[in-house]
Amino acid sequence: MASGTDHTHHIRMRSTQLEMPSPAAARGDDDYEQKLRLAQEELERIQQQKEELARKKQELEDLMARKQDFIARVAEVSERFTSSVTLIDRGLYELRNEAQELEQCRACFAGHLEKLQKIRPEAWTPESLADRLDRASVSLEVAWEDYEQAANHFSGTRSGGIFGRSGSKKRSRIQASAGMVEFAEQFRNGLAFNLPLILLGSLALAVWLLKSP
Repeated sequence: MASGTDHTHHIRMRSTQLEMPSPAAARGDDDYEQKLRLAQEELERIQQQKEELARKKQELEDLMARKQDFIARVAEVSERFTSSVTLIDRGLYELRNEAQELEQCRACFAGHLEKLQKIRPEAWTPESLADRLDRASVSLEVAWEDYEQAANHFSGTRSGGIFGRSGSKKRSRIQASAGMVEFAEQFRNGLAFNLPLILLGSLALAVWLLKSP
């Protein structure tokens, strides 16, 4: 009986040992969980890196787009500035030339004006009337020709308005000869005012000649 009891007790001990997990199996489970946790952490790290790379890529693409837009704007603005500078230089050159030509034109006109203003038809004597009228007519014709040449030269330019030709190169003869007509009217008025004196002087001269031996 004693030996049977001992045998039964020994079997129970072995059964109890089978039900308890071994240290090796527990360590295996821990290792698996740790590896799984590490793998998940690695995946999360890789995902974060992927997101960071995507963010940096988007930022780089945005910067490149801004760069291309900046380059295009610089090219456009530079082209406009280049064109404007060229046109300004050309305009300044033309203005300087036109200013110099206007200075010469003014000096010429001032000289003609001074000569015309010195003409006093009312002071002409009957004896000098023909000669003075011829010389005055030549001066007037030369002055008018210079005016016409200047008007034609500046026609259509910025200074064309000075001669009444800023909008068009054509002008009616009435407008073109306004200065001449005005002078002619002044001359006729002076002649009409002094005509009685001229006639009396001519009559007196004729009488004197008839009385002379």
